[in-house]
Amino acid sequence: MRHRKKGRKLSRSASHKRATMRNMATALFRHGRIETTTAKAKELRPYAERLITLAKRGDLHARRLAARRIQDHDVLGRLFADIGPRYTSRPGGYTRILKLGPRQGDAAEMSLIELVD
Repeated sequence: MRHRKKGRKLSRSASHKRATMRNMATALFRHGRIETTTAKAKELRPYAERLITLAKRGDLHARRLAARRIQDHDVLGRLFADIGPRYTSRPGGYTRILKLGPRQGDAAEMSLIELVD
């Protein structure tokens, strides 16, 4: 039974899943949108939105908490300088998932996750 086990396993170990989320969040904040599978996009959404909420706070402790997850200093600076202040009046829902259809090779359901303007 999977009682109280939230989230998808994504066929990875815990450390591999953590690294995947870090890399996908970094790519999302660097490029503004990324194309990935629907399951990964649905897992990334709350992860990225928590980081944007920290960036909205903007204090030193929030920056250090976000730096645990975002290893790239340029992306971290962009998150706190550009992305966080952009959503100060928005109470949540910073990302959007658009379904693209099946992938050519293995028919995996693909999606586009992007930051809402």
